[in-house]
Amino acid sequence: MRVVILPTEAEASNFAGQFIADYMNNNKNPVVGLATGSSVLLTYKALIKRHKEGRLSFKNLVTFNLDEYVGLPPNHNQSYRNYMKKELFDHIDINQNNAFIPECFDENFDSASSNYEANIAKHGGIGLQLLGVGSNGHIGFNEPTSSLQSRTRVKTLTKNTLSKNARFFDPNERQPSLAITMGIGTIMEAKNILLIGLGKHKSKAVAEVIEGPLSAFCPGSALQNHENVTVILDKLAAADLKLYEYYIQTEKMKSEYNC
Repeated sequence: MRVVILPTEAEASNFAGQFIADYMNNNKNPVVGLATGSSVLLTYKALIKRHKEGRLSFKNLVTFNLDEYVGLPPNHNQSYRNYMKKELFDHIDINQNNAFIPECFDENFDSASSNYEANIAKHGGIGLQLLGVGSNGHIGFNEPTSSLQSRTRVKTLTKNTLSKNARFFDPNERQPSLAITMGIGTIMEAKNILLIGLGKHKSKAVAEVIEGPLSAFCPGSALQNHENVTVILDKLAAADLKLYEYYIQTEKMKSEYNC
């Protein structure tokens, strides 16, 4: 696991944007797994900037989002389809027919989940999966105690996750308590994984993911078993890492020796 610590959210996000751009430019038909939430917003802005400057095209890109709320129509203000359009898709040259989200509108959850897995396989698997991390260590909507071998499925959201996301919904609006999410096993099949952690409120979860025991109670800790994981953090998110100085030194040596 490579751990990159940068001074600010802006610098960390720009690094992440360049990481994704390099992957896209080095692959003829890139397949990227995308995330939503506050941690990736600046990264999406960095990608949009590169596109508007003529340095990055999304025409050949296929994307698979991690998750979606159950029960929200695509045009709902808080649906992740709407989030992706607003924060990324509407600002770049992607073919939105190639932007997939695990939606289900007929309550046939098993079929929607298996079809999503089949669609990922049809496109050759995910080459680069972008992740944020929840304050309880969840990745996607794989809440604590999720199986580390799990596949795309419907999950009941914890009170912690619901309370963290409540601010996005109107006070009198019914907040969804279920979501369809890629499973941890699905995420782990991506060839490369990029996790972004920003802010002091993520520091405890980040430390558990990187340095804690491998445990279903911290779903993100499963990433310790993946051979190509890069974690990008600002200083605040990295504050609880025991080996903080080691990660700084490792990146410095990489830079000096171009490795």
